[in-house]
Amino acid sequence: MGLRENAATLAGRPPATDDQAPDEAPRNYAEPDLGDLTADAEGVPAVVAWSRVMGEVRAIGKNQQFDGGRAGRFAFRGVDLALNAFGPACRKHGVVVAPFKVEPQYRDISTKSGGSMRECTVLVTFRIYGPAGDFFETQAAGEASDSGGRSTPKAQSIALRTLLLNAGLVPTEDRDADDAHFERGQAPVRPAVQYLDEIVHPDTSAGRLRQIHYELKQTQQLAVLVTNEVGDEEKVGDLIVRIGKERAAGGGA
Repeated sequence: MGLRENAATLAGRPPATDDQAPDEAPRNYAEPDLGDLTADAEGVPAVVAWSRVMGEVRAIGKNQQFDGGRAGRFAFRGVDLALNAFGPACRKHGVVVAPFKVEPQYRDISTKSGGSMRECTVLVTFRIYGPAGDFFETQAAGEASDSGGRSTPKAQSIALRTLLLNAGLVPTEDRDADDAHFERGQAPVRPAVQYLDEIVHPDTSAGRLRQIHYELKQTQQLAVLVTNEVGDEEKVGDLIVRIGKERAAGGGA
């Protein structure tokens, strides 16, 4: 199973069908082809490499169920789901996520049945290394209890899951809980021409170009004609894809 199929499975979406190209994105998550972003992978800084990993892991669904008896049942995203999604993407873009400093705290707690457990609360400082060898640091906390001496690794696993999901800004694709309580008014549509300066600006990243393409697709404006950087009329969707490919070929982020 390829990276995109694996991501689709984790997000709870059906994998690509046989009539799709092997590298085609799922139809409800189709993105413009901006070229090969791994061509310059060895020279990009860690934050850029991490943003490319984020681009690979688009969503992880809450596909695991916890049955806590009287505590109730709930759906969650465990550390294995996060590792299965981020592992291939990190390897693809030369990113290493490593714990650098672990600060645990312990206390003994009593259960309702009269037993005892050891609770561990841990703050972990992670270093995220890029392919060029540089890194940036971030922190995540975890908490777990166990009666058999496993509270520490459990807490560290929770901290790692929290880091990957939070630092990766990974959505669940679940419906927003607030939608059940109120109705939002229709947001005004931003005209395609208002994106033009940002599209042609040399500092606009490939990730932002993808987002603009998605926004214009949602408002059915990809076919709107705009005046491009050389004064010719061009469909705004074609303009985004062309500029994205040009920057990818030139080593842009």
